[in-house]
Amino acid sequence: MEDRALGSQGLTVGVQGLGCMGMSAFYGATDETESLATIDRALELGVTLLDTAESYGPFRNEQLLAKALHGRRADAVVATKTGVELADDGRASGLNGHPEYVRRALDRSLRHLGTDYVDLYYLHRIDPGVPIEETVGALAELVAAGKIRYIGVCEASARTIRRAHAVHPLTAVQTEYSLFERGIEHDGVRETLRELGIGLVAYSPLGRGFLSGAITSPDDFAADDWRRTDPRFQGKNFDRNLEVVREVRRIAAAKGVTPSQLALAWVRHQGAVAIPGTKRRSYLEENVAATELALTPEDIAAIEAVAPHGAVTGDRYPPEYMKTLNG
Repeated sequence: MEDRALGSQGLTVGVQGLGCMGMSAFYGATDETESLATIDRALELGVTLLDTAESYGPFRNEQLLAKALHGRRADAVVATKTGVELADDGRASGLNGHPEYVRRALDRSLRHLGTDYVDLYYLHRIDPGVPIEETVGALAELVAAGKIRYIGVCEASARTIRRAHAVHPLTAVQTEYSLFERGIEHDGVRETLRELGIGLVAYSPLGRGFLSGAITSPDDFAADDWRRTDPRFQGKNFDRNLEVVREVRRIAAAKGVTPSQLALAWVRHQGAVAIPGTKRRSYLEENVAATELALTPEDIAAIEAVAPHGAVTGDRYPPEYMKTLNG
């Protein structure tokens, strides 16, 4: 797989990573044996960036990565996150960007990951009660201590990114970005990242699975799949968004690829490192094949025509979670 510089601070990763969240939480039943096999196959295929967070499980996803990487820690670029306050028993209590919590949470993540350093450590969400300068200052101290190599933030506004970067250079900003979610092209975030030399990591690059073309009804989800609460998968929003997917499928079919592969190739074409999540080897292999797909200017124009900014209806999250975005 082609490598790509993530930001301008020296970190290099495979051009496509792997989101590991669904292996432990949020998307229905899990299978540890298959998840471990999927991570193993990802490394074989040249995927190096493995994305997790202490809140995924909670903690179970980091512990899964520890098993997967036992004896070969150097083969992977491990990214994890803090900022959602968790007690040691996993109970969540809102956002916490205070330096003392960040330090404590990192030590806990290191224990769960079975390592003495994290390659990329993100602030998962911006705590509005703590100046970003204080949080990033603590992260900078952890870089100096050798516990983390590079730092990033998630779902931050352009203004917050600038303030954070002024304290310590950011390597990456992680945000939702796909043919279903193009907000960063219009709120100053993408422009700011390019100006400051910060890498873009795109989570949910397949629109939480919608762009795979495999979802035809909200009833396709398991009872405990959180997408049942996602506004984009409900009522008239679902029907409208399914029309967009059908158009993407049409373009993909004309190129002899799957809609997932087309959508991932588009994200790569935008300069981002996508981290599609999957818990099965078959989907992983389909996704990785997208790294070989070249898009022509005509392809890009056709995609833009059917999935422009604003084509998708519905908020990205339920109301309580929308409040934590663009911090």
